[in-house]
Amino acid sequence: MRNSIWILFMLIAMAAYGQQANDRLCVGRYWTPDEANLKMKEFAAQWDDLESWKKRAEKIRTVVREGMQWDKMPDIEGNFNPIIHSTRKMDGYVVENIAIESFPGFYVTGNLYRPIESEGELAAILSPHGHLEDKRLLEDVQTRCAVLARMGAVVFAYDMIGRGESQQVDHYIPIALALQTYNSKRVLDYLLSRPDVDPERVGMTGGSGGATQTFMLTAIDDRITASAPVVQVSAHFFGGCVCESGMPVHRSADIQTNNVEIAALAAPRPMILVSNGGDWTRNTPQIEYPYLQNVYALYDAEHKIENVHLPAERHDYRYSKRAPVYNFFDAHLNLNGGTIPYEDGYKEDFVTLLQKDELKVFNEEYPLPADALQGDAAVLEYLKLD
Repeated sequence: MRNSIWILFMLIAMAAYGQQANDRLCVGRYWTPDEANLKMKEFAAQWDDLESWKKRAEKIRTVVREGMQWDKMPDIEGNFNPIIHSTRKMDGYVVENIAIESFPGFYVTGNLYRPIESEGELAAILSPHGHLEDKRLLEDVQTRCAVLARMGAVVFAYDMIGRGESQQVDHYIPIALALQTYNSKRVLDYLLSRPDVDPERVGMTGGSGGATQTFMLTAIDDRITASAPVVQVSAHFFGGCVCESGMPVHRSADIQTNNVEIAALAAPRPMILVSNGGDWTRNTPQIEYPYLQNVYALYDAEHKIENVHLPAERHDYRYSKRAPVYNFFDAHLNLNGGTIPYEDGYKEDFVTLLQKDELKVFNEEYPLPADALQGDAAVLEYLKLD
């Protein structure tokens, strides 16, 4: 049922976006796994050394940026106008409610997790999420953010547009992909503006749609120094929602690509793929991961690309998927995994799970600012994208 709703909204968005762009969209299960296997071989045949890969990589990066109309998005430095309140001290970490201004009148809503005690600059981690309603407020997001904060990172968990408190536009606005990626950029800008953040240690992780946000921003912004897209990078599945494949970022007049190659733009920065047997990542050990290994080998960085494959599991970001990510960021962001209780695996039971209302930014005391843009039309008019 959910997939049917997504497809309906995708068709509406496509009609609004323009026929030329529509012809270049690669939506959902655009290829079969068999077709994708052959396509990956075609892609691999187009480069054979670092120089030829860099030429292809630049073409891929260009189609992503142009497909999102990235250069038309607001060019803003600072001006976050942060709203931060409800600071709570927990067992080894602090949780705060936060909103920042992405562009005038549009707000990114979320929670900030940070160590309760720290010396010197800290690593930073962006934590976008997938499509479930109120996902930021649920147990798995709270848990991973709290653990990473206690390990020594400032973690910003923020709402997908049209989810949680981000209700200024509908999730299926035609420019959802550009808008979400821009929100992520502004979260990154904010974190790097903080005096307690080390700009050389910046991670990003999310599951499902949050993984799409992760590899999209990492592809076009080299300030992300380590990334962990979970249960999403696929050779044949391009994302089933307008926020993932509703803008022409996979195909142009002179190039066809897919999410594997977009993820490969992270090279040689560290990246871990977490995949499973119950969704479109089931072939990762045979198809997606070897391609990425070959790209990383061009940079002599084979040790910086990892895959944890869980063939008996399905589409989620549960403990068995979080734990490898903890170790990954511990290693590549120089965190302190020793601060987390450990016995036959990491112990997460020190985390205090808060009620949804406790984590919300806007309420009677802290209302949504009066200048907030309301509705798709208002945001589209402000941004003036084609």
